[in-house]
Amino acid sequence: MNAPTDPAIVPTASGDAFAVRGDGVELAVQQWGCEHATTIVLVHGYPDSRHVWDAVATSLARRFHVVAYDVRGCGESGAPEHRDGYALGHLVADLAAVIDHVSPDRPVHLVGHDWGSIQSWDAVSDPRLDGRIASYTSISGLSLDHVGDRLRQNLRSMQPSKLMQTARQLQRSWYMGMFQLPGAAPGLWRLGLDRLWPQILERLEGGAVPVSASQRRDGVNGIELYRANVFRHLSRPQPRRVGTPVQMLVPTQDPFVTPMLLDVPAAWVDRLWRFDLDAGHWAPLSHPEWVATRIEAFVDYIDQGIAATRFERARVHGPRRRHGGKLVVVTGAGSGIGRETLLNFAEQGATVVAVDINGEAAERSAELARLLDATAFAFAVDVGDAAAMETLARRIEEDFGGADVVVNNAGIGMAGAFLDTTVEDWEKLLHVNLWGVIHGSRLFAAPMRERGHGVIVNVASGLAYTPTRSLPAYATSKAAVLMLSDCLRAELADTGVRVVSVCPGIVDTGITDAVRFVGTDEAEQQRRRERAKALYQRRNLKPQAVARAIVDAVENPRETVTVGAEAKTARLLSRVAPRALQRLARLDLA
Repeated sequence: MNAPTDPAIVPTASGDAFAVRGDGVELAVQQWGCEHATTIVLVHGYPDSRHVWDAVATSLARRFHVVAYDVRGCGESGAPEHRDGYALGHLVADLAAVIDHVSPDRPVHLVGHDWGSIQSWDAVSDPRLDGRIASYTSISGLSLDHVGDRLRQNLRSMQPSKLMQTARQLQRSWYMGMFQLPGAAPGLWRLGLDRLWPQILERLEGGAVPVSASQRRDGVNGIELYRANVFRHLSRPQPRRVGTPVQMLVPTQDPFVTPMLLDVPAAWVDRLWRFDLDAGHWAPLSHPEWVATRIEAFVDYIDQGIAATRFERARVHGPRRRHGGKLVVVTGAGSGIGRETLLNFAEQGATVVAVDINGEAAERSAELARLLDATAFAFAVDVGDAAAMETLARRIEEDFGGADVVVNNAGIGMAGAFLDTTVEDWEKLLHVNLWGVIHGSRLFAAPMRERGHGVIVNVASGLAYTPTRSLPAYATSKAAVLMLSDCLRAELADTGVRVVSVCPGIVDTGITDAVRFVGTDEAEQQRRRERAKALYQRRNLKPQAVARAIVDAVENPRETVTVGAEAKTARLLSRVAPRALQRLARLDLA
């Protein structure tokens, strides 16, 4: 691709790099893709240069004209002589100059990270750029004026909860105070922080990062961004409404941005969407494909209305609930643990899909979720039927944009001696308890891996750790689920997809009403069901406890979760005293 021929653009040695005269400084700009395609402009943060976007830009360039530039004072761009030259007004003017030259006739789609996001919030609310920005994607950065307004409100309220929110954010923003100290932060960069920075960033983000030849300069000059803007805007905020469509990509493990700040834009943005990622602050480095996919989808949605269903559920209306914007699929959701898990996610704002072989029970669970002000759908599906599950997975992907969380919970019970268990009994049990988990994991994990994001939850049992002569088929199926989960977790370890195993103890779910006791007549089966039901009711471990554990495991980096004293004890004994478990297995619990 040839560099632009506008006289205000100065070509450089590289065919895809050139300089644009900004607001008193020359800006080093790089572009990818076809310049006749829709333009996406990427703005980097501190202490980065435009190269933080290299992987994201390369991915987007398959379809779009992608532009990134070094912010004033960074990379190969010029630097202002005085601190006032780093004020947000100058940064917005620089961005406007880049937009005018790379896409003079059509609006661009803007993406900002960290300080690039901060300055881009000012850009999308600046009348000078009305009609020039079609959409804005923000990553780990917020309007200083919006934040200042929220901090003022919290302090004026004198409410303990809001004061605590403010204190937590100030604690995370400790570095902003340090940057105000004369010579302190610049001195660190000059003493060798620039050489250590790649290793620090690699530890923070868990992967290799590009080494910038201008890292020392970037670190030193970028401090002026904080000194010229932070105190001024936080102490005297002048927030403005944003009419541009805004997509927030939220790394949930970001150590610098608290949930309080993430809720700020809802009060000031007319059209806002949000997607979460289990990642740290530098998502463009750690998860470039996911970031690129989300940007591409948002551009397609704004320009062409593509994937409207997915964006409808990600739309933010007022204060956001914890799982707002997520799609959660739960199998066996017609009752028990499945229903309670569905309702728990629904209460936290997720769009939920109830899957059960009993269509009426699934619809009832969906109705209960709707009473919690959630969007809910119900499907009657036999989870052990490969074709039916493939149809479900395809519909979830095509109509809903894919699942963020899948809980493979469907299961049936079976008791009785191994030698009394027929081939038909084994096939019926494994059809649901094992094949259902295989289908749910296989069909949903594959698209999650492509997106680089998602959680698979497989519900096993405390009996996965416990050999028993009384429930050999059931215990075997649940042990297989646990092993399957461990294997899948290892396979997906580096993809951004998590796999969680949940092993409940004796939970009063109603499973005993339908459990089959092999080798007995119907009268004896009914007697044993009643005795088992009484035992489960005396134990009184409720499905709600398991549901809470599942949601907690999704929210936090947990791999295996046991619920109930008996499950925890079985897991411990399987590790420290396996022979004791072998002896206990001889007891006929039936």
